[in-house]
Amino acid sequence: MRRFTFIGRMGPLDSGPVPIAQSDSTPVDIQFVDTFRRLDFGIGSALDSLRVLGLTPKELAIDLVILSALVNAADTRVSRAVNSQNGWTREIDLAVPVSNTSLWDDQAALLERLLQFLTGDLWRVFFRSRPTGFDVIAQPPTNLALATFNNVSLFSGGLDSLVGAIDQLTAGAKPLLVSHYWDSETSKAQSALLYLLEKHYPRQEIKSVRVRLGFDKHHVNTCEIEDTQRGRSFLFFALAVLAASALGSKSKVLVPENGLIGLNVPLDPLRLGSLSTRTTHPFYMARINELLSRLGLSVELINPYRHMTKGEMLAGCKDLTFLQKIVGQSMSCSSPAKARYKRLSPRHCGTCVPCLIRRASIEFGLGTSDPTLYTVPSLTARKLDTRAAEGEHVRSFQLMMAKVATNPVAAKLLVHVPGSLSDAPQEIPQFVGVFERGMAEVAQLLRSVTAGPT
Repeated sequence: MRRFTFIGRMGPLDSGPVPIAQSDSTPVDIQFVDTFRRLDFGIGSALDSLRVLGLTPKELAIDLVILSALVNAADTRVSRAVNSQNGWTREIDLAVPVSNTSLWDDQAALLERLLQFLTGDLWRVFFRSRPTGFDVIAQPPTNLALATFNNVSLFSGGLDSLVGAIDQLTAGAKPLLVSHYWDSETSKAQSALLYLLEKHYPRQEIKSVRVRLGFDKHHVNTCEIEDTQRGRSFLFFALAVLAASALGSKSKVLVPENGLIGLNVPLDPLRLGSLSTRTTHPFYMARINELLSRLGLSVELINPYRHMTKGEMLAGCKDLTFLQKIVGQSMSCSSPAKARYKRLSPRHCGTCVPCLIRRASIEFGLGTSDPTLYTVPSLTARKLDTRAAEGEHVRSFQLMMAKVATNPVAAKLLVHVPGSLSDAPQEIPQFVGVFERGMAEVAQLLRSVTAGPT
């Protein structure tokens, strides 16, 4: 097991020693400035996209993106299997260059709590001043801000974010769509959906900021890789805050996510780890909003669909006919590239948790045949092997549904397992309801599905 200290560097002159909290920690430098004195890893591209739109983000929001990028580097390049005492929890320190160290120092404890909840790791966050020449990173816009945006909306290429975009555009709103991607499958889904939206809403002049940001072996010399990526949403949110900070007065970031996935109650005890993400859990989003408030950034994250199942989101879409036509272009699968192991092109696996919820929601909400391309096209054609990925998650759902069906108070207890709901106690009955209805949607999908060891 090793502890790591990821150090954010800004420019070739930023090469001096940085204090490390523990002498046995392995330092890993991440150089954020390229040879043209421009922020690397897609951050500079994001700033350029905002400049073209006539927008200038706050320096504190740029700090947040650099911090989130360091989190992403550590989260994806430090192996849990190799560097944890319990097979999961890693110990990671960050040294982040920021524009205001005293302000950020006051947020260290909140950040560490937030990140530990999100990823399950032990984080320590330290701050240092940006080096000379980088006091101000955001450059004045080259164009006048001709477009007026109502809000920033996350646009992942998934089905929920697609419904969110359609609902806003149909209502006449003008969201600035912000996307993050690393793999080609996500990028293709985002590009295809943006094209279809632009074609369907020609008068809306849809604007988007798409950022490719990630770290491979050439960027981070740990000789390790980690696929769980529990910290990815912190980066996604930071990019949205970057854009929202440039809109002026109090800005909203819409995070379209169904309530069942938002709560993400673990289907069995083993799923408290890598298989139970907390991307839009109410506790996590409340801590993000607390951080933004304490930093003085007039931005608030809101999930308007937190009390709705995925099927209810689809059924309530403001342009159901259009959604039915393009639903197959969205990407919900957690690992579409794995289809190559069966010599197939990238596609939805059809049996991971997001795919099962997707299939159930299309059956419930659209009332049409599912046009999605799945590696496992039929769940009922044969018995699904629970010793393999294709049957494992199906069986987990079936066990959870049996638990909820046989115990009337189970749902009221289970919704508290992933994390505290104390930030919105008045919403707890609605969270219980969305969990029960979401499980019922999946139960309907799996009513004739058989899973077991084969």
